[in-house]
Amino acid sequence: MPFTLAGVVGTVALGPRMQRIEVEAEDPGTLAVPVAADAAVGVYFGGGDPSGTDARTYSVRHHDGARLTLDVVLHTHGPGTGWASTARPGQRVGLDHARSWYRPPPETRWQLLVGDLAGLPACARILDELPADVPVTLVVEVPDDADLDYLPGHPNLTIVAATGTGNGLGPSRLGGLVAGLALPDGPGYCWLGAEATQSRAVRKHLRALGWTTDRYDVTGYWRHDSERWDARFAQVSGDALAVYQRALADGKGDKLALEEFDEALERVGL
Repeated sequence: MPFTLAGVVGTVALGPRMQRIEVEAEDPGTLAVPVAADAAVGVYFGGGDPSGTDARTYSVRHHDGARLTLDVVLHTHGPGTGWASTARPGQRVGLDHARSWYRPPPETRWQLLVGDLAGLPACARILDELPADVPVTLVVEVPDDADLDYLPGHPNLTIVAATGTGNGLGPSRLGGLVAGLALPDGPGYCWLGAEATQSRAVRKHLRALGWTTDRYDVTGYWRHDSERWDARFAQVSGDALAVYQRALADGKGDKLALEEFDEALERVGL
């Protein structure tokens, strides 16, 4: 496991629901954060050995050598919120599982970004790094209009926002908003970071439009009612994982294998 320790070097509040935390990794080479707009790392709040400690995955808002800037969404409770609310310079955490998903094909002419609060930091970094001449539509779901102030500007940005829904506040509208869009002509690319059931809805919509897997990267960042889901998954995980492994053995690739895995979960009510 590419695990390294890191020290907190600074924190700043970005509003009532977002805390910025800057950390410095002791061994950034081992961590190997991808050069990608939605790069993310696992953060172990107890520091030291990651086994048995609480952890969450956060997007890397900025990355400069050993220094990583993490913008953490604050909820009403939870280990991530507890850490972000109390983090102070000098405290240590563990970092590992650096990864990314954002990979628009070279022929992409326009982009569709979809996110809720959890996906907002990655959406913001994508907008920061997206060339000015690329048209981009952002479908976003936030508790309040003021949360949109976090987003950077982009000269070709269109925002479709839903406020007061999703994010644990009530039923999400993300899937329906995406399904209702009139998409531009030409080859596009969709990136999503949001609640897992909405990622499934958006992926199924794109597939129904005839999109191939290279044109989207749709990732469930969190799951509503996760305790019930985890309990049910424990009962059916063996069969679902067998579907995934069989798809890989058939040469379908990881993304298609994961889709077949998700379809198997949907068939049993997950």
